[in-house]
Amino acid sequence: MMPRLTVILFLTLHLLPGMKSSMVNLINNGYDGIVIAINPSVPEDEKLIQNIKEMVTEASTYLFHATKRRVYFRNVSILIPMTWKSKSEYLMPKQESYDQAEVIVANPYLKHGDDPYTLQYGRCGEKGQYIHFTPNFLLTNNLPIYGSRGRAFVHEWAHLRWGIFDEYNGDQPFYISRRNTIEATRCSTHITGTNVIVKCQGGSCITRPCRRDSQTGLYEAKCTFIPEKSQTARESIMFMQSLHSVTEFCTEKTHNVEAPNLQNKMCNGKSTWDVIMNSTDFQNTSPMTEMNPPTQPTFSLLKSKQRVVCLVLDKSGSMSSEDRLFRMNQAAELFLIQIIEKGSLVGMVTFDSVAEIRNNLTKITDDNVYENITANLPQEANGGTSICRGLKAGFQAIIQSQQRTSGSEIILLTDGEDNEIHSCIEEVKQSGVIIHTIALGPSAAKELETLSDMTGGHRFYANKDINGLTNAFSRISSRSGSITQQTIQLESKALAITEKKWVNGTVPVDSTVGNDTFFVVTWTIKKPEILLQDPKGKKYKTSDFKEDKLNIHSARLRIPGIAETGTWTYSLLNNHASPQILTVTVTTRARSPTTPPVTATAHMSQNTAHYPSPVIVYAQVSQGFLPVLGINVTAIIETEDGHQVTLELWDNGAGADTVKNDGIYSRYFTDYRGNGRYSLKVHAEARNNTARLSLRQPQNKALYIPGYIENGKIILNPPRPEVKDDLAKAEIEDFSRLTSGGSFTVSGAPPSGNHPSVLPPNKIIDLEAKFKEDHIQLSWTAPGNVLDKGKANSYIIRISKSFLDLQKDFDNATLVNTSSLKPKDAGSDENFEFKPEPFRIENGTNFYIAVQAINEANLTSEVSNIAQAIKFIPMPEDSVPALGTKISAINLAIFALAMILSIV
Repeated sequence: MMPRLTVILFLTLHLLPGMKSSMVNLINNGYDGIVIAINPSVPEDEKLIQNIKEMVTEASTYLFHATKRRVYFRNVSILIPMTWKSKSEYLMPKQESYDQAEVIVANPYLKHGDDPYTLQYGRCGEKGQYIHFTPNFLLTNNLPIYGSRGRAFVHEWAHLRWGIFDEYNGDQPFYISRRNTIEATRCSTHITGTNVIVKCQGGSCITRPCRRDSQTGLYEAKCTFIPEKSQTARESIMFMQSLHSVTEFCTEKTHNVEAPNLQNKMCNGKSTWDVIMNSTDFQNTSPMTEMNPPTQPTFSLLKSKQRVVCLVLDKSGSMSSEDRLFRMNQAAELFLIQIIEKGSLVGMVTFDSVAEIRNNLTKITDDNVYENITANLPQEANGGTSICRGLKAGFQAIIQSQQRTSGSEIILLTDGEDNEIHSCIEEVKQSGVIIHTIALGPSAAKELETLSDMTGGHRFYANKDINGLTNAFSRISSRSGSITQQTIQLESKALAITEKKWVNGTVPVDSTVGNDTFFVVTWTIKKPEILLQDPKGKKYKTSDFKEDKLNIHSARLRIPGIAETGTWTYSLLNNHASPQILTVTVTTRARSPTTPPVTATAHMSQNTAHYPSPVIVYAQVSQGFLPVLGINVTAIIETEDGHQVTLELWDNGAGADTVKNDGIYSRYFTDYRGNGRYSLKVHAEARNNTARLSLRQPQNKALYIPGYIENGKIILNPPRPEVKDDLAKAEIEDFSRLTSGGSFTVSGAPPSGNHPSVLPPNKIIDLEAKFKEDHIQLSWTAPGNVLDKGKANSYIIRISKSFLDLQKDFDNATLVNTSSLKPKDAGSDENFEFKPEPFRIENGTNFYIAVQAINEANLTSEVSNIAQAIKFIPMPEDSVPALGTKISAINLAIFALAMILSIV
């Protein structure tokens, strides 16, 4: 037998920032550049701004002491929406925007509650996406429930900035310790309290001690841990920052490695402080000598302005090849007519070796304005490539129209190389402009991404995918947070059709969209015959589609009023004597300003990848802030040479996916094929009435405290607003969404896709165990041959009566015979049953089990989480004693239990 290889992956790429741009800097112990943005739908309220300031000021001092005098908040910007009145103290924003803010203030959808939470779905140590506070949280007194707002902010900042996780578990609030005691899931175990059942009726509540469940040995359902208000424990902020004594994060000495919480699961049992100290913030940050922060935070009030966009388009000689000029004009026309929101100011510059302002800024008011701008799209391609001259002309077009470059946007599209970009980098920095870059073809200047990365813009790559440019332009939608201004792409399809052949397709239009709906058809040789039918049978013909005047092979139909809900059907006939490529693009906007549409966004876990380290594809599908479940989400990644890889993304809480059923669909990407730029697009589709909304509470949030014990008396907070079913499901009709996830850059990859496997199967993180008579039943999600792709070759299962022995010395634990266990395809449910020989099994026997997977190259995954199974013979119901109330002093009778300890 070949010696087994154990591969320990230190994925440094996972510590790099994801696709969201953040302007936050840590300089001399102080955080600068934090943006707190208020959603345009939030009513104007001066008290909201005042409370935000007070929250951050308090949080700065609390953070300073929690990090042992290492960091504090120095400069914070509050972004006021355009819907609020202007005031003299409001400044103009620079590159700050709602969609890039660290903190957003927005109403919940469907009155989902006011828990502060962080959208966080990356690996341990990876930054989150944003913190969400509701106006109600900021305006009402929540002190008994969450503690002070400043403390809650620090709890969420730790999620967002340092990628640590909560130390409680709402799904598994209690667990069995290795000392055979019931413990509340918490860190540290020094926090004391009482376990009670709370029953409320007619505005009054009563409590009683929790009883043990005679079948599981755990407490009965809805048993709640009520903490003592007066504590001596100083940790942990990620469990219950509301307690007055809690001022620190759990360290290695105080960390509860047994607790079945997300911190242990995601960070391999490391304490929150260990993860924080390993963050890039703390690598070169030493404690300050001051006993308090040097200064209070400085606040800037910025008011959003109307959108200013200048197109800077390449018309150099190389744009004449592969129909690039055609494709650019088609996409730019779509952007101007269908994407950019009314009321915006739009200009256009073209460049080759010199630049020309084609349009100074023009306010978009009606179709005549669109036509005046699109009429100036370039018709000929010639000359060299000077990107800096194009950018400078863009600046000039903005300034000549009495606008500031600061906060304005430039969409820069080019296919050419330019060795002079470095000459205008400093001018770009000083301008404050946001640059979105679109690299067209493999020869586009390698420095483009520098421009978008440093200005907070999007980055895109398009090559063989004929719809790549359209998808990129469609993604550059409003950054204001207003749902009515967002363009939503329902379809983007390229169809290669042989001569004289019909092709048919369908597009579902759901009830959350339908305003400003366009069907666009493009062709490469000759305009096809077009038939379109709405769900009620109304038909549109070729003559209803308006053809552009620029001869760019594009025709569009704007559906009058609001598009009918249901399935639209289209048929296209290639009436030319040769094959040609036709494309269909459908865009729309929200149906109602009060009902958020279903949306999909996508990005890679980082902007740069180095072979063979994997990257992760993420797609978020939601309605408002609620996850959408039960749908098909597919990622298409195109390499620089045009090769496409299709990945089905999963929301199964296994492999690359952090949490099951949170509306974040994920998958590892490892199919590298050469270096250069790779593009990502994602299609989310709900068919056959399978989609549903999840109304369960979000992860990574400040804990809602049910009450406190004060002077021996339980004082309850108002009951938490409950969803009837923990995984309550609201059905959603069929829908389709398509979105670009931008581009990322790969280095070190071999040119062919047939490279040897150097990565093991992914770690199993959802192992569960339970006794059935004298056998143990295991279940988990199958890993792949390479991470979550393919099929593993075999499994190693080991068992021990000692939790610590299995955790620290897995290879020397007792081996389980798995000769009959044949791995299934990645993502499948695995089940295995065995008799724990040679152990003696009796009432009360306690086992810990863990699994590794081995692939065909004999590479071994990390050890799974540790599952626990205890042999238990239920006692008669009437003989089950009620347990005492002090959590730290409860001794257990013997029982069987299926649970996840989520420890390596």
